[in-house]
Amino acid sequence: MIRTIATVSTVSMIALMGGIWYASNAPKDTGDQFAQCRASSVAGGASIGGPFELVREDGVTVTDAEVITKPTLLYFGYTFCPDVCPLDTARNAEAVEILEEDGLIATPVMISIDPERDTPEVLAEFTDYLHPRMVGLTGSAEQVKAASQAYRTYYKRQPADDEYYLVDHSTHTYLVLPEHGFVEFYRRDASAEALAESVACFAKHS
Repeated sequence: MIRTIATVSTVSMIALMGGIWYASNAPKDTGDQFAQCRASSVAGGASIGGPFELVREDGVTVTDAEVITKPTLLYFGYTFCPDVCPLDTARNAEAVEILEEDGLIATPVMISIDPERDTPEVLAEFTDYLHPRMVGLTGSAEQVKAASQAYRTYYKRQPADDEYYLVDHSTHTYLVLPEHGFVEFYRRDASAEALAESVACFAKHS
């Protein structure tokens, strides 16, 4: 009898502890349809993203609504970037390939923060090499600045007396959905596989 009571007490304690753990760790209803997909948060609840008008690599002026028609991995960089941009955009292209193998079509996009050198023709050569669906966008200095400000990115041209100047810039990749706008960002250390998994989650719950 003593053993039975002790066993029942032990089972009850385990059940109680399990209930406490679940209450502490179970997904909470935040009203955010993408809550289970998010791995980041924006400090201060800052708004990211918004409309833009830029020049596509084929020379046509387009709006964000014409570019973001599918889940989109959006990156701000430039084609003369010696190391960071090629690696980041190649990673994004690889993520898109992984998604396509799983039946989900996404669009990789690069907005140039160096419109002086990144003409549509230069962008086309760069993006076509990385992925056939990658979209390159450029424009006037004012158009690029407006897009950068909408996504709260940073860039600054370094002083130089020749055409080989560098441009400092932020390196986040943004996930933008057609019906929802910006939903997530990814740092440079995120793998292509991690990006693909995250995009798939957001697409599934959109």
